[in-house]
Amino acid sequence: MSGERRAATCLAAAPLHHGNRGPYDPHMTSIEPFVVDIAETVLVDLRKRLARTRWPDRSPSPAWIDGTDIDHLQSLCEHWRSGFDWRAVENRLNAHPQYLTEIDGQRIHFLHVRSSSPTARPLLLCHGWPGSVIEFLDVIGPLAEPEAHGGHADDAFHLVVPSLPGYGFSGPTTEAGWTPARIAGAFAVLMERLGYERFGAQGGDWGSMVVSQLGLQVPERLSAIHLNMVIAPKPRDGDPMAGVSEAEQADLARMRAAGTEEMGYQAIQGTRPQTLAYGLTDSPAGLAAWIVEKFRAWSGCGGDLRASFTDDQLLANITLYWVTGTINSSMRLYRETRRAGAGASLPDRPVPVPMGYARFPADGFVPPRAWVERLYDVRRWTVMPRGGHFAAMEEPGLFVDDVRAFFREHG
Repeated sequence: MSGERRAATCLAAAPLHHGNRGPYDPHMTSIEPFVVDIAETVLVDLRKRLARTRWPDRSPSPAWIDGTDIDHLQSLCEHWRSGFDWRAVENRLNAHPQYLTEIDGQRIHFLHVRSSSPTARPLLLCHGWPGSVIEFLDVIGPLAEPEAHGGHADDAFHLVVPSLPGYGFSGPTTEAGWTPARIAGAFAVLMERLGYERFGAQGGDWGSMVVSQLGLQVPERLSAIHLNMVIAPKPRDGDPMAGVSEAEQADLARMRAAGTEEMGYQAIQGTRPQTLAYGLTDSPAGLAAWIVEKFRAWSGCGGDLRASFTDDQLLANITLYWVTGTINSSMRLYRETRRAGAGASLPDRPVPVPMGYARFPADGFVPPRAWVERLYDVRRWTVMPRGGHFAAMEEPGLFVDDVRAFFREHG
């Protein structure tokens, strides 16, 4: 590439470039190489905006009670302005082969990391909100090349790690109707386009719903699915508490209590994402505040974000949203799913493929096993000693071990 920073300035406002191939072609059906190379002007503008942040008054409540703590956010934003190195993140991403293709009228960005092991199995990794492909950076090496990371060659995977439509380098969605069910259909096409007729799939958050929908749409192509988040609604028939232990009843009580304080974001994003997006797209401090609150609330950090994530980890993910201008379209997934109804996200019938569940204790969704087994063919149920919603990022070792163990039996 030339010295000019050309790829993906702000995807909402400028054409995406990939390598030396020129601007993105909306009629693309081929697979084109992609290199992350953000325009320097975008990064300069980001730092200027951070320096000009107009901060709100300080809440009289204890830290984090009314939302993101101002002291923590000011510290994070100062590091973002003066210390964070986005080019290092680019280098980590560009260390892996990346591509663009077009499916169902939508640009799809993905990492495609083929293992050197002759026995490697294809595995699709699906992220959620407010995450991105950056969540998987610490697990790509151990999953693709296990021998180099204390594992066995037979546990190797060929990895396909797509950005959800509307997220990151997949760019904003430009038409309505992108739900987990539609995304699943697009990812099934992606795997076929890559030559993988049969594959495994793993997901958390929205990714768990996409993977579950894949299990409903193309069960004959899936060897198995592995989830680190499961939403299993209360059964409508019979006694919903039959087979639910006292510990699981306590989990349900905690879920209900947390819902009164933690679900406001979902109500806004599911009804008026466009209104919220003006502030988050214009203010990097606002974007950071909206995202880091969820990483604190949904992780196993015990209230101390830096116990689970470095500032650089969080800023890598936040900056990806900023430089691609995709916070609006990422939130729109909530609105589209709300419009379409539960069947576009949650399984409306049993998923007929083997399923493994890694249950991280700090995740916000911890349904009883009896409810999960009504919808899934559960073959492995691992209760993790620690960790939360962002499993691959928080606890990469535990995540890798469980994925390896499950697909060793069901790959």
